[in-house]
Amino acid sequence: MATSYKTTIGLEIHAELKTKSKMFCGCKNDPEEKKPNINICPICMAHPGALPVINKEAFKNVIKVGMAVGGNIADFTEFDRKNYFYPDIPKGYQISQYKYPIVSGGSINGVTLTRVHLEEDTARSSHDKGDYSLIDFNRAGVPLMEIVTEPMIKTAEEASSFAKELQLTLRYLGASDANMEKGEMRVEANISVSKDKSFGTKVEVKNLNSFKVVEKAIAYEIARHIEVLDGGGEIVQETRGWDENKEETFSQRIKESSHDYRYFPDPDLPKIMISEIPEFSPEVLKKEIPEMPWERRKSLTGLGFLQPQDIEQFLTNIELFDLFEEVQQILYDRVDMIKSAANFILNDIAGQRKKDPNWPLPSAAYLSEIVRNYKRGIMSSPQAKRAILSGKMIAAIDDSVLPDLARKIINLYPKVVSEYKAGKEVSLQFLIGQGMKESKGSANPQVLKEIFVSLLK
Repeated sequence: MATSYKTTIGLEIHAELKTKSKMFCGCKNDPEEKKPNINICPICMAHPGALPVINKEAFKNVIKVGMAVGGNIADFTEFDRKNYFYPDIPKGYQISQYKYPIVSGGSINGVTLTRVHLEEDTARSSHDKGDYSLIDFNRAGVPLMEIVTEPMIKTAEEASSFAKELQLTLRYLGASDANMEKGEMRVEANISVSKDKSFGTKVEVKNLNSFKVVEKAIAYEIARHIEVLDGGGEIVQETRGWDENKEETFSQRIKESSHDYRYFPDPDLPKIMISEIPEFSPEVLKKEIPEMPWERRKSLTGLGFLQPQDIEQFLTNIELFDLFEEVQQILYDRVDMIKSAANFILNDIAGQRKKDPNWPLPSAAYLSEIVRNYKRGIMSSPQAKRAILSGKMIAAIDDSVLPDLARKIINLYPKVVSEYKAGKEVSLQFLIGQGMKESKGSANPQVLKEIFVSLLK
């Protein structure tokens, strides 16, 4: 039986920033470009004599992330050359930040951040071409933000939860779309297991491209470490990848240390005193920081009637939340109506949007009017749903015609009527259902019920 082990996890997450141009040149930053080697120039292709220029918008995005998470914004920062040779880096080095990152500290989901810094992305390699590889340099030089956490995460689930909250943070700030399936956000996990309070040997698992894979890969690696240690073996410090088909990690290379990269300040880029740049001042940037996911989660929880999964649905779909917030302002203190509005948005409207992403959302005023009619008994639930999805206010059937409609149903189903009179209450629901069907959903079911009960006394 395995001894009790202590697991320690730290994450390194890269997110491509949502800017018009690349990090150090004017080439278009377009993750949707399918044709290879279109968005390139002498700078991002490292032609002799080409000099980089810092993308101010990318720089500002990193400062805003730092402010949003309560980090410390550096006064002095600089860019460094990270030297290593690989075909997807045309210069033979990557421009990154080493000793002086833009942000230090801060936290997300209770996990403390070590640093947040800027660098340039590499080109995209395709190795599945047989006996050769292809390289697309469209991505080379795209602004890349790296977020490094303290080694304080204990489980695979905690790691996935942190990554999800980070993705929301980046999207709320407009810094990155952070779509993992498109490679716009890539997670690397550093995992160690030990039998005491000291850290075990660290293994890095790279390029985890979904939250589910983050959990699977970390859980697998923890189990692998324990099995090796229980068998009397030693863990090798290395970099590993994730095999989606086998659902296991595999060895890629021995892990490098920072001195292997021979960092030194980039001589082509200026040193930066952030406090001397007026547009980067806290007073200016605070105005650009919206309500953050954790703040919004707190306000939604305070309503008292939303389930955790409902809250997360609102957090991940900003359009739905904005609609709900507008409806709240219109309906003001009618909690019963606001609750109904939330149900219509989370179920009917969200469901329609899932079927058709281009389906236009109803206005808050229109939805509020439907909710009022529904809660006052003027519209049934099916009517309200049809009105929401069709965009047309549906008039309810006049109550004066309902007695004749009920008599028609009673005459059509004498056996069901007999069962109801014999004490089978469920038979009444059948009759009401037939009445709703006959009225094409326009009858008020409560009024219809009262009429059936009266007629069948």
